Amino acid sequence: MEIKDVVKEKYGQAALRVHSGGSSCCGAGTALLDGSCDPITSDLYDAAQTGALPEAAVLASLGCGNPTALTQLNAGETVLDLGSGGGIDVLLSARRVGPSGKVYGLDMTDEMLALARENQRKAGVENVEFLKGEIENIPLPDNSVDVVISNCVINLSADKDRVLREAFRVLKPGGRFAVSDVVTRGEVPAGVRENMLLWVGCIAGALQDYQYVAKLAKAGFDDIGIEPTRIYDIEDARTFLNGQGVDVDAIAPQVEGKFMSAFIRATKPARCCAPGCCG
Repeated sequence: MEIKDVVKEKYGQAALRVHSGGSSCCGAGTALLDGSCDPITSDLYDAAQTGALPEAAVLASLGCGNPTALTQLNAGETVLDLGSGGGIDVLLSARRVGPSGKVYGLDMTDEMLALARENQRKAGVENVEFLKGEIENIPLPDNSVDVVISNCVINLSADKDRVLREAFRVLKPGGRFAVSDVVTRGEVPAGVRENMLLWVGCIAGALQDYQYVAKLAKAGFDDIGIEPTRIYDIEDARTFLNGQGVDVDAIAPQVEGKFMSAFIRATKPARCCAPGCCG
């Protein structure tokens, strides 16, 4: 089974759990197998943000950060959320861009799209549209959005270069890339990267920080920055690896402090003639 199929199946299961009154709780493989929580997805949103949202949107949160709290969004802007899941970041962004703005949520999982659209209906938000598609092939025209956000989803792609090229293409000149993602510092044991279930939790697919910067630059972005928001310790590592068929005692010390959630910023140059740059 390909990584994309694993991700699609597990996130579909998470959406169905929320539909049945449960909680996705978190995005790591252990969560999707037994419902337990992990430190990646806990305590990302405060009550002031979630109070006006449907409960299912909050329960379905599978991210590793809160890009809506760190991103400058202005009234009237168009925003695209890559891998929008249950729609929490789309709905929060829609508030900030206001009725004159528009927010697109892109997801490849039918169950998540159904959940997101139901959450949109419950929230009474009209300036939102959920699209079915893959983040490697964004179904929007060139130069059509002001801001691209994402919450721990780019890690799940096996072709991150293509994702970043697509993000660059759909951004307007001067547009902003502002995502939360898991990155690493230093080498990660091969056993972690080879375990496909860990891709679902954004662990095995994590780029090293310098690799992320290099790929953004290769795609054409400027003003690239990575801001750590949470660095995971030895006990976090044990939680990530529990139940994954990995020798926790052997590997956990090797990954301590190497994984972190981070806020990643970049800008599409206001003037350029690269593919996807000029209108």
